[in-house]
Amino acid sequence: MKKIAVYPGSFDPITYGHLDIIRRTLTIFDEVIVAVARNSMKNALFTTEERVALIQEVLKDESRVSVDTFAGLLINYVSSRGAHVIIRGLRAISDFEYEFQIAQMNSTIGQEIETLFMMTSIQYGYLSSSIVKEVCCLNGNVDGFVPMEVKTALRNKYGFDNGNETIIKRS
Repeated sequence: MKKIAVYPGSFDPITYGHLDIIRRTLTIFDEVIVAVARNSMKNALFTTEERVALIQEVLKDESRVSVDTFAGLLINYVSSRGAHVIIRGLRAISDFEYEFQIAQMNSTIGQEIETLFMMTSIQYGYLSSSIVKEVCCLNGNVDGFVPMEVKTALRNKYGFDNGNETIIKRS
């Protein structure tokens, strides 16, 4: 039987921290489904379709990763995909408190599904999509935080010309 894990999130945008968790998850599981939340409470910069396309582009050489979207209860989605594990990345103790509550609720609703917490690698412990967006919108360098495809998409969203680092005025 194939061991399938679901790695859910908003991925707005996907960062090297997310990619680190995905690649390390692949050392444990046969397949990883990156599940982009469609009904996230967060105010997204990228549309769901844009986020899916970016993730697919960045992970195009990894045949054991698929990208999907979901709405509603994560536990129902995980069950519908035949998976039994939810992967959650943790950066700090503050992440754990929130994630622990969600894991407990999911365990109560779907006892057959486990949540696996994976600590981010040290070099990505500070990294979040929110920080990346803030740095980029202020015309900062995000090279060490996201793949080139994501950097280009971010700079386009914020109206920067990728060639000469100047702001393009939107009409």
